[in-house]
Amino acid sequence: MGMGRAGSYYPGAERLVSPVLHLLVLCTLSSLTHLGESQVQTPQCRIQKCTTDFVSLTSHLNPSLDGFGTEFCKALRAYSACTQRTSKSCRGNLVFHSAMLGISDLMSQRNCSKDGPTSSAHPVIPIEPCNYHSRHHQAIRPGTGTGAPEHPRPTYLFCGLFGDPHLRTFKDHFQTCKVEGAWPLIDNNYLSVQVTNIPVVYESSATATNKITIIFKPYQECTDQKVYQAVTDDLPAAFVDGTISGGDSETRSIWILEKSPGRHVEIHATYIGVTIIIRQQGRYLTLAVRMPEELAMAFDETQDLQLCMNGCPTSERIDQEGHLQLPMLGLQQASFQQQARVEAQRGVFTLESASRKCREQLEVKDIYFHSCVFDLLTTGDANFTAAAYNALKDMETLHPKREHWHIFPNSAPGLRPFSLLLNALLTGFLITVLL
Repeated sequence: MGMGRAGSYYPGAERLVSPVLHLLVLCTLSSLTHLGESQVQTPQCRIQKCTTDFVSLTSHLNPSLDGFGTEFCKALRAYSACTQRTSKSCRGNLVFHSAMLGISDLMSQRNCSKDGPTSSAHPVIPIEPCNYHSRHHQAIRPGTGTGAPEHPRPTYLFCGLFGDPHLRTFKDHFQTCKVEGAWPLIDNNYLSVQVTNIPVVYESSATATNKITIIFKPYQECTDQKVYQAVTDDLPAAFVDGTISGGDSETRSIWILEKSPGRHVEIHATYIGVTIIIRQQGRYLTLAVRMPEELAMAFDETQDLQLCMNGCPTSERIDQEGHLQLPMLGLQQASFQQQARVEAQRGVFTLESASRKCREQLEVKDIYFHSCVFDLLTTGDANFTAAAYNALKDMETLHPKREHWHIFPNSAPGLRPFSLLLNALLTGFLITVLL
């Protein structure tokens, strides 16, 4: 009918959706019933297991493909047999009886016979060679030759870079570094990410990122090499070769998604399970990366200089094991008259005003909040507030472990007294110079 892919029509789908959704609701009701004990249900009633097995058996089926009806009927018969086996122990259970009605309706709609083959509880799902999740899920057990549906989910790692710059490594170590010039964040057999940092304030060691280069290396038949490059005021929605995706037309293995023109793009590389978020805040760029651990570890001794993997070299650290206050004083003391003139032109933040500005967007006083305060006191540039906020949000989007989201300074009790001293010194010097 001239409709695109999003509007594809599957014959019979309109008759299938309602009953299947009905059974999904039953699965949820069964879970809630079990947890809340609002139904009289003995431990032997396994209707929830029957329903979840059916959903698992049918979730990958496509109504538009040949053989759908046969496979769906097999799953329905397996579902019916499961409910029959648990019927005695589920007597009087509302979810059980609703499931029986749902099965009968579906079998009637799909013209399924009551007798015939049934589906296995663990179907073999075709492997998509250019989809990391599919390859990992269908990993073959050594010596068995069978798929392993219970194979553990892949472990993912997160790395982020923002601000002056602040680095969150794959190991969840948080560092503030100088790293002026070009530095590799990631360099393994599948992906290379390099950033270029420039000084942000006269006579300061602090830098920020103005260029990002990403190389997706060739992988089997999934993609040729793809290179993406962003610089300040040029955040393209395409690779350097002008394309926006890779792989064949039906199963894209890599693509770029422009979320906000010139401000926010995402790159999804499904063939290696990688997601990258790039933003421009003010004059500088931020980066967030999520990658499977097994692929991130695929490198040799010649590729050991990776900031995401090993952090910044000690000589490039501004912080001292996460403490920002002492280096801040050292930065501000260097050539203070020149620093004062620059900040007078850009707008000066005191500790109180910087903290107040950062609290507008960062409610938790974790390391992102303290990095925001550090950046405002160091540069006087309010855009770093948005950089810290969006870095936090990108981390929450990509980081696989919620319990590790927030990192707090190790010496929080000593932070405020020293910061007050810093604020007094800054104010005194600025008043002296400006008057």
